[in-house]
Amino acid sequence: MNIKTVCLGVLAASVIAGSALAGILDEPKMMAPFFTDKTMKTMKSDADMKKVWMKMSKKHQTAMMKECNDAAMSKPHAEFCAKMHALGGGKA
Repeated sequence: MNIKTVCLGVLAASVIAGSALAGILDEPKMMAPFFTDKTMKTMKSDADMKKVWMKMSKKHQTAMMKECNDAAMSKPHAEFCAKMHALGGGKA
């Protein structure tokens, strides 16, 4: 095998693995309604977050809580996940 083939294989594997690691908490479309600004730095009030949560489909709620309960997936979203747990997001 030549080096070019090996490099292309490694690149392809990393692209596939990288997209597999991205979850619903990494989708701006899903997360934006919980924040007051486009940069998604400031979360909405508890009451507003609860309203957004209740309007979400059960499928999306389940996916978010699954990721929030996964230590590795939730680490970059720790503040958001803590807020969702505090609001009873897992019991919606």
